[in-house]
Amino acid sequence: MSEPVPLTRLLDDAGLLSLEHRLHVEELLGSHRWQADMEEGRLEFIGAEQTFVCTKFHLLGTADSESWLWAWANPWGFPKSLIAVARMVREFGFRYGVAELCAAEMPVALGRAKPEPHQVAELLADAAKVISGHWSSYCGVTDGTCVAFLVEHPAFELPPPSASVLARVLAHGINALPLIDHRRATQSYLSRRGLVTAFLEDQRLLEFNGSGVAGTIEFDDDGCVANLDVGVVMDRIELPTATKAQSANSL
Repeated sequence: MSEPVPLTRLLDDAGLLSLEHRLHVEELLGSHRWQADMEEGRLEFIGAEQTFVCTKFHLLGTADSESWLWAWANPWGFPKSLIAVARMVREFGFRYGVAELCAAEMPVALGRAKPEPHQVAELLADAAKVISGHWSSYCGVTDGTCVAFLVEHPAFELPPPSASVLARVLAHGINALPLIDHRRATQSYLSRRGLVTAFLEDQRLLEFNGSGVAGTIEFDDDGCVANLDVGVVMDRIELPTATKAQSANSL
């Protein structure tokens, strides 16, 4: 077995990018209903204005008020292609000692914590995203059971990063997500969005830039985000030669 990887590290790596994908998909779908045909390999999101049909999707597992069950352990049985990613996650769990990823079934309640089934499903889906590289997920509820999928559709792909979206995701995610290592989580997110990142001042500052965006994140003594600054980079605009000459003559 390789060096163990704690589940919290995967969740830190996934949290912010997963949040941006989730917000993007929610905005696209709006009010909708969903239906899936596991045998035919068809997952539909039916809204008032448009319908999205996914013919590439991956069943991860199901959660109810009692437990989470990985798709590869479901006694109903599913096509191998449908649960291939879930099996990939299991293999990762065995290789890196992540018990939550290779235990067939787990109780939803953890000590005194009693999360909702969809919260458990979303966290395990986030871990699966880092492992599989599929970043769009959907957790739908049917008959009191939350079903977790990773979904593929051209419309679900993220647009290029913008200052407003980065600021929104960073500010909301840092406060709302159960992140353990803020430095790792923010650097992972920004680099996965294609930005160049660099820690400065003994990792007290994280600078980033790219795609017309630049900014800094400041961390406090406990490694938590203390300040966030995201802005737009304005490229230097060169005047046409004729305009330059006219400007010079007017001086």
